[in-house]
Amino acid sequence: MSVFVEIDHIDKVFPLGGGKSYTALKSIDLNIKQGEFVTLIGHSGCGKSTLLNIVAGLDQPTQGGIVLEGRQVKQPGPDRMVVFQNYSLLPWLTVEKNVALGVNKVLKDLPAAERKQIVDHHIEMVGLKAAAHKKPHELSGGMKQRVAIARALSLRPKLLLLDEPFGALDALTRGHLQAQLMQICQESKVTCLMVTHDVDEALLLSDRVVMLTNGPESHIGQILAVPIPRPRLRLEVVNHPSYYALRGEMIYFLNQQKRDKQRKSKQAVAAIESKPLAIARHGLEKINLDLGFIPLTDCAPLVVAKEKGIFAAYGLEEVTLHREPSWKAIVEGVASQRLDAAQMVAGMPLSMTLGLGVPAPLPIVTALVMSRNGNAITLSKQLYDQGVRSLADFKAVIEQTPDKVHTLGIVHPASMHNLMLRYWLAAGGIDPDLDVNLIVIPPAQMVANLMAGNIDGYCVGEPWNTRAIQEGLGFAIATDLDIWPGHPEKVLGVREDWVNQYPQTHIALVKALLDACEYCDDRRNRAEIAELLAQPQYVGAALEHIRPGLIDPYLSVPGGEPQPLLRYNQFFVNRSACPERAEGLWVLTQLARWGITTFPKNWVEVIERTRRVDLYGEAARQLGLFDSEPDAKPFALFDGVVFDPNDPVGYIHRSTIQRPICVDELSMDNSMETLPNPSR
Repeated sequence: MSVFVEIDHIDKVFPLGGGKSYTALKSIDLNIKQGEFVTLIGHSGCGKSTLLNIVAGLDQPTQGGIVLEGRQVKQPGPDRMVVFQNYSLLPWLTVEKNVALGVNKVLKDLPAAERKQIVDHHIEMVGLKAAAHKKPHELSGGMKQRVAIARALSLRPKLLLLDEPFGALDALTRGHLQAQLMQICQESKVTCLMVTHDVDEALLLSDRVVMLTNGPESHIGQILAVPIPRPRLRLEVVNHPSYYALRGEMIYFLNQQKRDKQRKSKQAVAAIESKPLAIARHGLEKINLDLGFIPLTDCAPLVVAKEKGIFAAYGLEEVTLHREPSWKAIVEGVASQRLDAAQMVAGMPLSMTLGLGVPAPLPIVTALVMSRNGNAITLSKQLYDQGVRSLADFKAVIEQTPDKVHTLGIVHPASMHNLMLRYWLAAGGIDPDLDVNLIVIPPAQMVANLMAGNIDGYCVGEPWNTRAIQEGLGFAIATDLDIWPGHPEKVLGVREDWVNQYPQTHIALVKALLDACEYCDDRRNRAEIAELLAQPQYVGAALEHIRPGLIDPYLSVPGGEPQPLLRYNQFFVNRSACPERAEGLWVLTQLARWGITTFPKNWVEVIERTRRVDLYGEAARQLGLFDSEPDAKPFALFDGVVFDPNDPVGYIHRSTIQRPICVDELSMDNSMETLPNPSR
């Protein structure tokens, strides 16, 4: 079926006093097919009715738009009819005249007899033929609602909008009207969009249930397909094998949102009750920061922000960059508060939030992706000499040498290096835990270990692949661009409690690094950036090792022909800096797939708290940049297996090679701790 209704990246912002504003809806993107019944659920205040009113044309979006059958919705019209909870009947008119009022207005070109026939047909359709000449005060609540439905359907709308239409009715009347509505929609092939708080009603009526997160910046948290065949009878729906699992998933989502609301309320109270911090210059709570990084080419945004005075331009006057020896040291530095923030591998904020590498789960926030791509899988010259040119060749060598254990280096269990290498191996039928041996080695030590014969290859960022290739020690059998072009690589990682204590400082830090990311993706600046990175206090590598992929064509094989890879190092273009939630969810699936962490049952809560698109958006708006998150749509890596953000556990189970999956709820109560005021 083709798209019938397009809800295209809707934002709704309400102005408040004092020049402030409230963003009720953020980047709502949804397509509805003709004849589909879609229901919106979420807690009060999440913007369900606001969205419905925008679709109806009763309100206008701040950004985005509504398209119905190829035409943009700009005002109310008879092609969209709304059924409200409060009936909205004219009390001085009979049932027949209430229905006829709209018919005579909208369908005035039809003969009177035909209009009368339409009115009678729809009154009979809702079972009110005997009450056609009664006025609203003579009707029960259920009968009034049936009149409202008849009035809406009589205009032959393309889209029926239902705003909690049965919320005020008793259970028996509600059930009867629900059955009638299903029958009418089935017979008339009406497309419906409904708002409800009733999860059972949503399951009974819907083809899809769209679950909205809490405001501000409410967005689609999850979409649940309801695979129960039609026509539906209530008892058959309740007895369907999927019913209780679907119902449980909806209730669990709502409970996550309830906990989120309670947590934010407690944090707001704590902020008011805590002793106010002295505000430093430029309105920031803190201007002296210690930031950690690893000597890699993609630490460029931090180096540029420091060396080009960008940190200082945003009020961060005393920023010290600490070159750390390993990603483990980065974890220790942020967890112990030795570092205010750090460059992190993309999975690290999630893994620390889940408790990996720290004594207890420690919520870590990322509001910025600092780089994408930039890695390669390098194998030894010995494997090249054995004829390995592809993944299939590598698998053949492993099978032909059963007494040899091939060891590959990774930089951290939660790194994209580990997850991408594992994914690449498994796609070729190689079990990364049984067929090879993976060990953790700091990036700068990879080449030395390859030279010593301690490992047969590794996955790492630059310049450590290029150095091995140029020195004839190995070859790049695959780069990120071959596996998942545009994947998140390095992010800004900050403790959640630090963000809560220094909110303005955090936004200034994100803005400075966003500015630096833009500078890094201007290729006219790349030669200068390479010179900066080559300095011993940063990467400390030779320029000929730093330039390939960053500036120059990339050499994959010693003596081969370098190839231009324009997006090998990506910092800003194509909304690179946004910490997309769907990408974070993919990381969670891979951590669980390999038994590195459990998969959090409350994954919506974990993703929402860790991948802070709202804070990224605030920084982007202040810089005049586009602040919306890219669409959370299904995507696939090089093997074509589709990842659906609405079915992460199913995606794990479809993996051909995996460890036993543990799904468990993550308790995040310890996130309420606050940092002491620093003495420095």
